[in-house]
Amino acid sequence: MPLQRSTTADKNIVDRRQPHRNSDVARAVRKTRDRLAQQAGNPDFDREMLKLHARAMVGGALFLPGLILVVTIAGTTAGMGSQMLVWGGVALLLNAVLLVVAQRIDKTDAALIKPGSARREFLFAHALSGLGWAHFALLGCTACAVDQFHVVKAVTLLLAMAATAIMTSSLSGALLATFALPVIAYAYASKWPMAPIDMMMLALLAVALPFLSYVARHLNRSSVMLLSFRSEKDALIAELETAKAMSDEARHRAEEANLAKSRFLASMSHELRTPLNAILGFSEVMANEVLGPVGNETYKDYAGDIHQSGQHLLNLINEILDLSRIEAGRYQLQEEPVELALLAEDSCHMMELRARNKGIRIVQQFEPTLPRLFADERAIRQILLNLLSNAIKFTPTGGEIRVRVGWTAGGGQYISVKDNGPGIPQDEIPVVLAAFGQGAIAIKNAEQGTGLGLPIVQGLVAMHGGEFELHSQLREGTEAIVIFPPSRVMEELPALPTRIAANAGW
Repeated sequence: MPLQRSTTADKNIVDRRQPHRNSDVARAVRKTRDRLAQQAGNPDFDREMLKLHARAMVGGALFLPGLILVVTIAGTTAGMGSQMLVWGGVALLLNAVLLVVAQRIDKTDAALIKPGSARREFLFAHALSGLGWAHFALLGCTACAVDQFHVVKAVTLLLAMAATAIMTSSLSGALLATFALPVIAYAYASKWPMAPIDMMMLALLAVALPFLSYVARHLNRSSVMLLSFRSEKDALIAELETAKAMSDEARHRAEEANLAKSRFLASMSHELRTPLNAILGFSEVMANEVLGPVGNETYKDYAGDIHQSGQHLLNLINEILDLSRIEAGRYQLQEEPVELALLAEDSCHMMELRARNKGIRIVQQFEPTLPRLFADERAIRQILLNLLSNAIKFTPTGGEIRVRVGWTAGGGQYISVKDNGPGIPQDEIPVVLAAFGQGAIAIKNAEQGTGLGLPIVQGLVAMHGGEFELHSQLREGTEAIVIFPPSRVMEELPALPTRIAANAGW
């Protein structure tokens, strides 16, 4: 039966057939920046400004018609009669044309707006509405009871000009297109020679038009800045959404890859340990000549080498599985009261033979009467053995390893393992703390390890809520410090009074 490979798991982990999104995302961000980071004259920018102008005109749709109605009612009441009603109707009709254009452009999608055509439509509509105000400037009031009618007309035109200047700030030239003709009509309708007050009103209108145009231009700059700030905000939001999408995708892929790794390790650990047990068992039987003499010392040595190599491979598998469980959060702490100094002493005793074979002295410095620690005994023992193993590995013959256990300044407890080996360069400390990371000195050393000891120590210390520090200087040695928080230090129980102890039968 041919071997069939399941593609389902691989597909769930990383689907290589799915196109990578980075290029699409980069293209979308570039397009957004090109659309939003713009200046006047750019078609997209002009479309946005025209949309702003249309919204302003629609938003202020009631002011100018309301002003026209008020003036119409006031003029009719003052005795101007039908001519005022005719003007009011014409002015409202022309203003309605402008509002229709504004509403149409406001409802049109920005991408479909033709900037040049829309700008001409707006200016033409403003000029049409200006015809109504020019008609108002030409009105006379010979039979009405209003004194200084020219002053009233000038004030009304000034109000209309000010309101228009505010609403048309997003479209340059709109104010001039609307009120240039009404100002000329006002001058034409004035009586010559003009009275001083009429001259003052005409001068005021003539000055007000460029002044309000200047104000409108500054308001236009404010609109441009508002659009720019909104564009920058939209760009930032677009980039944040892009980054979030990329982060979610990367997290999803990482979770699937981590799941695949866990499945692989679980499967491979079982598959590797089964033959390893046989290799270790049979090689130990052969090396110890349990079933009788081998007859050849070379074969006996080979059997010992097989057993040693198999044991090394088993330790490597166990370390990989430990690190995998720690990273996956599946390492369960079996917490109980432990004596840190006693565990350190036992660990030093276990490593004493290995250190003595290299001529290394282990010095123990433990503070007396340390209270017990609420922690996982197996995890702390593994921490100590890993640190001592590293120290022995890199300490030269005749060197010294100093193991200290004591109080921290904050009320916690610490373990310190310091050697006088070659040390680690500062730039390599992050490397040796990473999984499978080894420094240059470790690579040159004859006793190379797997690079998993310190990452396992970091993970176990973090699970206890502690801190791990690694200090090293070249040619001065290395010190590894494990700090347990004060919350894990157990308080000493007070001694029971003699009477209570006697009653309890102690």
